[in-house]
Amino acid sequence: MNKILFVTNLLMGSVLSRFAISKLTGWEISVKAFIEMAEPLGIDPTFFRVSTGVFISVAVLGYLATAIFSLTKNKPSIFNIPFTKWATLTNLFGLLTMLGALTAEFSLRVNPKWMLVYIAIGIVVLSTTNIFILNKQKQITKNEAL
Repeated sequence: MNKILFVTNLLMGSVLSRFAISKLTGWEISVKAFIEMAEPLGIDPTFFRVSTGVFISVAVLGYLATAIFSLTKNKPSIFNIPFTKWATLTNLFGLLTMLGALTAEFSLRVNPKWMLVYIAIGIVVLSTTNIFILNKQKQITKNEAL
């Protein structure tokens, strides 16, 4: 199961890193997209783009940290949070971030970019799967302790 956590978290962190970079560095395609999406909200597109980039960057760092720590034999605590709880929170944060991205894609864009929709759905599915795996591991650990 640790290999599955490693591969899925590494994959999600790697894929999302491209989107975090594009938003934080102001790639033209990202700037244009956020001008379109900010208009219905009446907010500054640059603020919207950069804040979205920060959220995605936090998810990337969480996914990559989870991937790295999933390989260690004795699961460390990260910021005094047990590994299972950390990994669950990371995957939940990524899942919620992608649900927000899907909401924005369908409610704020004139025409949704289907490739972005598919990527977000894939991350939602993988994060949900990881949460189930982590909860199963937690239950096994509790049963062994009894």
